[in-house]
Amino acid sequence: MSTKKGPVLVLFVCLGNHCRSPMAQAVLRHKAELAGLSHRVVADSAGTSSYHIGEPPHSGTRKILSRNGISWDGIVGRKITGDDFEAYDYIIGMDEENIKDLNAIAGAEHRDKIVLLSQFVAGAQWTAVPDPWYTGNYALTYQLIDQGCSAIVDQVQRRESCCEG
Repeated sequence: MSTKKGPVLVLFVCLGNHCRSPMAQAVLRHKAELAGLSHRVVADSAGTSSYHIGEPPHSGTRKILSRNGISWDGIVGRKITGDDFEAYDYIIGMDEENIKDLNAIAGAEHRDKIVLLSQFVAGAQWTAVPDPWYTGNYALTYQLIDQGCSAIVDQVQRRESCCEG
């Protein structure tokens, strides 16, 4: 986790910014708020394609977020831009294809910011967050995103407690 001053800026990325990355944005935002870290963790999301620009998250994403008491207010689809690589501390892809696409877009100086969500979870038994657009399994997608976002919040909390004052 970054040691810079100021909030940790996290951008979640999937193909269309319609299912997985907006779900991760909402989950991380919710978990940070519950942990009292809203001022320390800022979540956003984008897609590598322009399929869903300006649209709200997919109905399956909205349903599972609502079922878990998580707001998706203010989240709309957008495409990643070159400026995002400058602005964010972490560019978190949901699967290897996202990582490949992100590496193709990013300049060499920003490739160290690009990681899989699973890399935050110690001993993760998974690598990719499956795309529920194709699998229909929003529950599994939510479970993996929940694990990853919990791990991110835990890392920020550890950093806050070790480095206060």
